[in-house]
Amino acid sequence: MAEMLQFDLVSPERRLAAFEAHEVSVPGAEGDMTAMAGHMPLVTALRPGVVRAVSDKGESTFVVTQGMVEITATSVSVLAEQAFPSAEAPRETLEAMLAEARAAAAAAEGAGKDAAEKHAADLAELIARLG
Repeated sequence: MAEMLQFDLVSPERRLAAFEAHEVSVPGAEGDMTAMAGHMPLVTALRPGVVRAVSDKGESTFVVTQGMVEITATSVSVLAEQAFPSAEAPRETLEAMLAEARAAAAAAEGAGKDAAEKHAADLAELIARLG
């Protein structure tokens, strides 16, 4: 049997997941990454996207907006500003967040403008992926 790692996903409102998984894929700020047991320790920011965890019970997917992820050899902990099971992701909430992100990007100046524009683009891509 393949080695497992502990997967935890929490948002300020609730704990969405806590189970053992074979692999966990996360939308890292620098690109998508997949962690499995034995992964090198890493802490990185999340960008809007889909977290996917594969366990003995199948695949579970969750929509996250932003946050942090900590990966160790034995666990993946995702701390998300907002997170939803993919099937329950409220499109109107995500679209409102996109409108806010676009307004922030339009108002941003200097070094913050690129980051604000990227955040808006990442949210738009996420909404498009969800259909």
